[in-house]
Amino acid sequence: MNIERSILTATRKTPVGHTTPGHLTPGIWLLFLAFLSAASPAMSAAEHPLKVFILAGQSNMQGHAQVRTFNAMRLDEETAPLLAEMVKADGTPHVCEQVWISSIGSSPEERTGQLTAGYGADPNGSKIGPEFTFGITMQKMLDEPILIIKTAWGGKSLHTDFRSPSAGPYRFNPSQLDALKKQGKDLAEVKAKRSEATGLYYRLMQDHVNAVLADIGRVYPDYDANQGYELAGFVWFQGWNDMVDRGVYPQRDQPGGYDQYTDTLAHFIRDVRKDFKAPDLPFVIGVMGAGGPTDEYSAGQMRYKPIHDNFRNAMAAPALLSEFKGSVAAVRTEKFWDMRLMELRARDAVIKQQVNQAKQEQQLNRQAEQTLRDKLRASEFTDEELELLTESVSNAEYHYLGSARILAPIGKGFAEALAELMTTNKSESN
Repeated sequence: MNIERSILTATRKTPVGHTTPGHLTPGIWLLFLAFLSAASPAMSAAEHPLKVFILAGQSNMQGHAQVRTFNAMRLDEETAPLLAEMVKADGTPHVCEQVWISSIGSSPEERTGQLTAGYGADPNGSKIGPEFTFGITMQKMLDEPILIIKTAWGGKSLHTDFRSPSAGPYRFNPSQLDALKKQGKDLAEVKAKRSEATGLYYRLMQDHVNAVLADIGRVYPDYDANQGYELAGFVWFQGWNDMVDRGVYPQRDQPGGYDQYTDTLAHFIRDVRKDFKAPDLPFVIGVMGAGGPTDEYSAGQMRYKPIHDNFRNAMAAPALLSEFKGSVAAVRTEKFWDMRLMELRARDAVIKQQVNQAKQEQQLNRQAEQTLRDKLRASEFTDEELELLTESVSNAEYHYLGSARILAPIGKGFAEALAELMTTNKSESN
């Protein structure tokens, strides 16, 4: 194939007329059956408040999986069923009939429309982030109209860019101040610039969500204001810029080195709920997992293990706070990492070394270099392995290899985690 959610209405209502969705875990589906059984049989889907979900974060929420990587999902029994929901019979991306989206930050201008592929990061081809399979999965579970509001900007931190009001102003630590003095920096100027940047992207996110909610019909033309809307869930997928910032987190490789991130994220969750007037808003934290489970790290990755372990635990920690019990969940995205692909890439790295050595010794031109690489690959890999290696990667490891085999299951995992939180909230409110 060639493949390029505080309720703001008076009554909370739930969907009916459901059919069992395929490829969902039994536990989540049973929870949703309980959720649905509380609904009045007389209700039609059109009477429900429109479910609105907010997706926010940085570059991995934008998404860097090119559509050309879809086809490689068919090579794995775990991802092939999801691929069947992502594309039509002719191999072109599926268009969700009941899901609309407004997305900013992933492209120079706001993008709106029915959800399909292409709402990932610009540029360099049509891409997806978690939104595509999140919407596909949530549509299947709810069977009613859904609106996704996605706000994601690459290279942004929680400590500064997304810092929310209750976290207070950004404060430089002693080691940062010492370094700035040694560099001869004007501290007053540096502090003023940081103050100006602090919380900017939190406010941009808030402003865009409010603007969309004030005129939903602009994005979802069939919206009925009498129907109302319900903020049904929030997904946060960010972290890289904090994880790699040794200035902000000087003890990042030590226990507790990222405690500041945990505290700031907890403030973020509280402020999102307060500012959007949704005190019980289900919230999913997409925990950074690029590179896969740290227990399976290769020798070359082991030097990063303490940092990655500490940061992932710090990201997941707010879900363990008693105030967030049952309303905040952490999804460890490392479990969706493609370990088979990593094994193939390791073998291919050996071939690359061999080609580079031959290039130096024999002064190979570009054509001879490619011929040698093709010959070595043909002897090392099966046709299926070679296709997986060459067709399922479109970006760097910190962008989950730009692979639909990784990002598509992540989006589905976010939807399933939110579904469980929504069901728990419904049960506790009855």
